[in-house]
Amino acid sequence: MSVSPKRFRIFPVAALLLAGVLLGLTISSVRIGEDTMAQLRKLEEAFLLINKQYVEPVDAATLAEEAITSMLDELDPHSVYVSAEDAQDMQERFQGSFGGIGIWFEISRNDEDLSDDTVRVMSVIGDGPSERAGLMAGDRIIRIDDSTAVGLSEDEVTSKLKGEIGTQVEVTIQRHGTRAPLEFTLTRDAIPLYTVDASYMVDTVTGYLRVSRFSQETYNEFIEHVRALKDEGMERLVLDLRSNTGGYMSEAIKIVDEMVPGRKTVVYTRGRRPETTSTYRTRRTGILEKEPVIVLVNAYSASASEIVAGALQDHDRALIVGQRTFGKGLVQHQFSLPDQSILQMTVARYYTPSGRLIQTPYKDGDQEDYYEEKFSSLEQATYRPGEYSDSIPDSLRFKTAHGRDVFGGGGILPDYIVKPDTTPALRAVLGRGFARSFARQWFRQNEQPVRERWRDREAEFASAFDVSEELWAAFVAHATDTDDSPTEASEEADSTRGVTADALHTHRETLEVYLRGRIAQELFGYKAWYGVYKEIDPELRAALGLWGLAEGLASWQESPPPETDRPANRR
Repeated sequence: MSVSPKRFRIFPVAALLLAGVLLGLTISSVRIGEDTMAQLRKLEEAFLLINKQYVEPVDAATLAEEAITSMLDELDPHSVYVSAEDAQDMQERFQGSFGGIGIWFEISRNDEDLSDDTVRVMSVIGDGPSERAGLMAGDRIIRIDDSTAVGLSEDEVTSKLKGEIGTQVEVTIQRHGTRAPLEFTLTRDAIPLYTVDASYMVDTVTGYLRVSRFSQETYNEFIEHVRALKDEGMERLVLDLRSNTGGYMSEAIKIVDEMVPGRKTVVYTRGRRPETTSTYRTRRTGILEKEPVIVLVNAYSASASEIVAGALQDHDRALIVGQRTFGKGLVQHQFSLPDQSILQMTVARYYTPSGRLIQTPYKDGDQEDYYEEKFSSLEQATYRPGEYSDSIPDSLRFKTAHGRDVFGGGGILPDYIVKPDTTPALRAVLGRGFARSFARQWFRQNEQPVRERWRDREAEFASAFDVSEELWAAFVAHATDTDDSPTEASEEADSTRGVTADALHTHRETLEVYLRGRIAQELFGYKAWYGVYKEIDPELRAALGLWGLAEGLASWQESPPPETDRPANRR
């Protein structure tokens, strides 16, 4: 299997605010030497000449942004320029709340007439303005204030619904079973952006908790959910960090602090300036210091996720299961520019307690080769792990606190690797979204009777909803009739071969669970998906058979390691 960088790339923006602080630094606070000043004057002169002398008028703002972007292209792959507009949106995402009406929505597409696209409420956020006013999942928003909502893009809808806390917005909705449209006047409020996507009891003693990113509120969410799981009888935890691309480092450190006893190193940073060189340690008695823990990771787990996985692995505190992580170990600070745009620049590298640099190797200014080599090594680590570990030189082999071998060179290599399914039919149906698109389409066509039957019965749905022969036949027709002509690369062609009725029938049991989960998501919201998908989740199923190893690691916390905890514990 080869992996396309365009489809796989984790953009630097996804790891926004790694250091967990908004520095608010400006150019005026940076001291520069004479040579640097001379180059700055040269750049200024060129900029002014272009603006005054070029044959046609130029947009100064665009020219400046392109110049900044070009300079950053000569640095590491993760230093980026963020426009003022994008900076505001991203900060909201990581601050943990924004002013809005409290709904999750999607655009219901009409492929034959894009002007007929409508806004469908997928779920309402508890105790938010919409829930208090009476909006319901399944409602279709047809007007926002005095303007139609039909045919708008997701960004346009978001822009109209968001606003300052305390301001009002009028929405008109169409509801199944109600002839006349319903009008609501909603007062915008602080809407939490939850980062714990799901938590539930897998069995009577095993808790599951998924963290999608690390925002300002992630630690508080984590503690709240862990306490709730303990109240339900949890004695061991699966912490799911798959596809978590990072966020606030401070939140990741606090979560590790809840699981690692004593005063031990979580992560340390090394940079060019003294203020960027620090060591972060555990401080408190945690809520999960004795329970066995398994951490799920994959190739999309990056940055702050790798801090958690690396620290828990180095201290022999948790068993890491899944695929090798992305390998983003660069500390970035935000430097504010006069127009509120941001220069998000790498100022240091971070290392796990044993001394491993998590960042994969790169050459400044060579992003294409960086991602090509990264994806090649990810593929090798996933599908040929023995070959991958044998290729790692002694200089990148490290020891955990109790003497286990761990590896540097980029990312966190799990203790137990789960290879993704490479069956062509499953890869095509799941990877290209055939099952997801069918579930959405089927639900829209059957929404009213399905809601009437299953409303307030979420707990029963996973086991009681039946994928009938009629539903299965419709899915097979959808999957086999969907345009499977490849749009890029021969691997896409390979992935679509075998999508036949017979091939799908071979995997019917798996695909039925997948369909049931996606329909549950449409009906009850995103969290319902995880409660169903657990039946076929390959990494989770593998983890549930590895508790003996995880319990062994947990028992080691009772005895001191053979050597004192210190950075660079290299073999």
